[in-house]
Amino acid sequence: MTQRTSEGALPARPIQAVSDRELDTAVDAVRTGPQGPHIAAVFDFGGTVVSGFNPPPLLHRMLRRDSQRALTATLLGSIRGARSAGEYERFLQHAMYNWAGVPESELEQLGADLFRRSVYGHIYPEAWRLVREHEAAGHTLVLVSSVTRYQVQPVADELGIPHVLCTTMAVQDGLLTGHVAGKSLWRNGKADAVRRFASSHDIDLAQSWIYADSAADLPLLQLAGRPTAVNPDPRVALEAVEKNWPILHFRPRQSPRATDYARTLGGFAGLLGGALFGVAAKAHTKQRRQMADSMLVRAAGSTLVGSRVKVRVVGEEHARSPRPAVFIFNHQSQFDIIVLAEVLGAGITGVAKQEVTKNPIFGPLMRFVEVTFIDRENTVAAKAALEPVVETLRGGLSVVIAPEGTRSMTPRLGPFKKGAFHIAIQAGVPIIPVVIRNAGEISWRNSAIVRKGVVDVAVLPPIDMRSWDPAHMDADVERVRQLFVETLLNWPNKT
Repeated sequence: MTQRTSEGALPARPIQAVSDRELDTAVDAVRTGPQGPHIAAVFDFGGTVVSGFNPPPLLHRMLRRDSQRALTATLLGSIRGARSAGEYERFLQHAMYNWAGVPESELEQLGADLFRRSVYGHIYPEAWRLVREHEAAGHTLVLVSSVTRYQVQPVADELGIPHVLCTTMAVQDGLLTGHVAGKSLWRNGKADAVRRFASSHDIDLAQSWIYADSAADLPLLQLAGRPTAVNPDPRVALEAVEKNWPILHFRPRQSPRATDYARTLGGFAGLLGGALFGVAAKAHTKQRRQMADSMLVRAAGSTLVGSRVKVRVVGEEHARSPRPAVFIFNHQSQFDIIVLAEVLGAGITGVAKQEVTKNPIFGPLMRFVEVTFIDRENTVAAKAALEPVVETLRGGLSVVIAPEGTRSMTPRLGPFKKGAFHIAIQAGVPIIPVVIRNAGEISWRNSAIVRKGVVDVAVLPPIDMRSWDPAHMDADVERVRQLFVETLLNWPNKT
């Protein structure tokens, strides 16, 4: 049973519908507004780009007991951003006291580790979309914050924001001194830093966008010709109404609810039940391929029914023809496997990293459908493992590969590896891009919990690679990657 929906509007809570309309209006303003690097898009950090964390309880006791926990508490607890001068002063006091004498490299590493473990999940998806729109408009992207580079830089790197303005901690001989270097970026300090940046980079602030949320950021917002209040506190909301500033409401990702756990259990039950039923339905043929195809299709459909996740497809005709082909997809979630099986159906196998074999559910299922597993740490072994994939394609079976090589933390695409393209050239088959949107919101990168929602899939027209030169295809591969970028930015309508 398929769970695809029509291309019509999705049912949504009124607040969500309002939020979506606000964002669509903001996107239209960026697309129709002035373009080029002399225009800036300045994003405040806490509360605007990331939803932040509540300060840990009993912070003072934690700081006295455990230095590592102290560093973690100070880094995470301040990401939300201070709402008052007193709160910001307390953050600086804790940071200066507890970071004094700590190697700067340790804080950089801890900030990167915390981002990979948890902070990435607090980035607003709406902020990601706005950043991409400003990037497409050629604007100069800036992330500004009253906290430090150790918290802000990992987020800027993930979002592709090249310029970071934040409070700088003094360092001597690689160790933090326990003092601020220069002026902290609180209130007017943040506005002054943006003003100096604009002057040194030939930015026209009167034509630029600034996004911020709190009363402490009013001096910052007042710099821009296009200020936008994001999740505004009461003071900013009042100012925005009085001055007719746009207001955006971003929705933070929520912790799993009881219904999400029930949905996850239903999905796993559907996966296992559908797989067993699919194999049993074709067991009389004693043909492994027929049993594998039946298992794949039944398992995907039953998982979607059990988890109540819907898949909405554009370009479905390219999923079935031509075959065989190398299907490449952007990879953000474990749920991608289910989505691909639902959209592409029978006659496919895949290439996956060796670590997947340890998964007690997906490992055995993927072995049964003859997935090729590669060791990413061993380049020679990986290339050897891919050689039989060419014969698989020549035998009529299509192959699914994620050219990024691993799941991304946000919808931002990583660089494309060339393995999938070499395989397609050697086998004489086309590449077919499969663009997946929203799977990372259904099932987060580091989570097995399935949330309610709709996954959009766009299957793009096949790419004939007969004219490609395997020795010089960097530009060709990048053009294919840009197809994914452009599709995610401008989602096609179903015809």
